[in-house]
Amino acid sequence: MMKLGIDIGAENTKVAIVKNGDVLSLVSVGTGSEQYAAVEKGIKQALEKIDKSKKDIKQIKVTGVGKKAIPDITKEEVNEISAAAKGALFFFPSSRVVIDVGAEEARAARIDSEGKIKDFAVNEKCAAGAGSFVEAMAKALEIPVEELSKIALESKKKTPMNAQCAIFAESEVVSLIHAGFTKADISKAIHDAVADRIAGMARRAGIEKDVVVIGGVAKNIGFIDALKRALNMDILVCANPEYVGAIGAAISE
Repeated sequence: MMKLGIDIGAENTKVAIVKNGDVLSLVSVGTGSEQYAAVEKGIKQALEKIDKSKKDIKQIKVTGVGKKAIPDITKEEVNEISAAAKGALFFFPSSRVVIDVGAEEARAARIDSEGKIKDFAVNEKCAAGAGSFVEAMAKALEIPVEELSKIALESKKKTPMNAQCAIFAESEVVSLIHAGFTKADISKAIHDAVADRIAGMARRAGIEKDVVVIGGVAKNIGFIDALKRALNMDILVCANPEYVGAIGAAISE
């Protein structure tokens, strides 16, 4: 049976089509202000990639922060944490902790072997624990996010960064530049600060092996390196971490 999952994020809407345990199609489109239009566009593109139409889809499920915005698409809603758990287990059956870091918020869940939630924690009070914070810091350093991620690995220096808010953190970045710190040192400090907050959130849910990180920020190698150090353990990341929620929604019963 062909199943379709939609994950409507603050920045991007992801669509996944799954059949008999195989991922057939993955598409990401900008969410923008018209969430319904983004969903329709994503579904259309995902179906076109495999030369199928809506009538071939037997099940549609939706998750993400915008899941309430598309009431007239035939679908069932899946809690974001549950979708993350199902998606993580799809890639890594050994998953016991799932950390989902997106553009605007982050969450962590401790799960069992079937994806049932044992405990969870959410960080949504401030973007300092999410991707938009890293993007803001990259702008402050006048470099792309991809470069910010890479150069963080070049520094071995422990540079304290105390600001919890992106606005104050930008001022702190400027102060560090004037104090003579390199961009690599500052980049490492940025990723360390985010990782420390995410690690603290994950500990509230409880830490067990194996830990899986999903969401768009999981593609940031500087952040993953910092989180490994913050948790003092290895972390699993799949090839397309931003699609794990959509895949989890698709395969949810």
